[in-house]
Amino acid sequence: MQFKHVTLDFDGQVAILKLDHQEVMNAVSVDMLGGLAEAMTEIDERRDDVRCLVITGAGRAFCTGANLQGRNNGVTKRNSAGATLETAFHPFLRRLQNLHCPIITAVNGPAAGAGMSFALMGDLILCAKSSYFLQAFRRIGLVPDCGSTWILPRLIGKARSVELSLLGEKLPAEKALEWGLINRVHDDAVLMEEAMKLAHDLANGPTLALSLIRTLYWESQDNTFEDQINLEVKSQRIAGNSPDFKEGVTAFLEKRPAKFTGK
Repeated sequence: MQFKHVTLDFDGQVAILKLDHQEVMNAVSVDMLGGLAEAMTEIDERRDDVRCLVITGAGRAFCTGANLQGRNNGVTKRNSAGATLETAFHPFLRRLQNLHCPIITAVNGPAAGAGMSFALMGDLILCAKSSYFLQAFRRIGLVPDCGSTWILPRLIGKARSVELSLLGEKLPAEKALEWGLINRVHDDAVLMEEAMKLAHDLANGPTLALSLIRTLYWESQDNTFEDQINLEVKSQRIAGNSPDFKEGVTAFLEKRPAKFTGK
């Protein structure tokens, strides 16, 4: 399925969302954000069939940040960068955070600025060896946005986060793995193959439990310990009443692989 600068495909129970504006290395425009919103609506409408989402980029880039073409005369006017964040970028980020299934980001090239934030929204982040991350904002006189000042310190600590943002230096995939920013690095040629293997493994899992796991970790960032253990109790009660829990226990006792239905 084709939307504005976005391609959405389905491989069984896996949705593949591809940023696709190769002429600008998949830089994000308002048009692309509109396409992403339409694609997410399509995924929501198929929520009973979609049990994992893979996000990647077309061509040689994941996403090089905001598309600045034609904006050199408008950034100081009412249609400011901040307004675009509130009306277009943030709704997409919230939809990713609240998605009903796990997200894998397959970073196949540069992930800069907002593109870096998009990549870090993955529950599992896989990178090609040639890929890199870049907090590019200082280069154009802006501050980090799209949640990067919230996400980065929680993943790699304040010192490294501030260093990336103040210096604006490239962070290669293998260094990002060493820092604990991402999960795995693969040869460029096999990145999508490995991402799809992982996606199908998740898609065959207990979708309700996986969704609750996602929520638990998002909520844990700001919860007290007491808040979090109470949320675990609430979530466990929901998971424990699911058909997939019953199937999982039965399969364990019968010494066979579980056949989860996602319910």
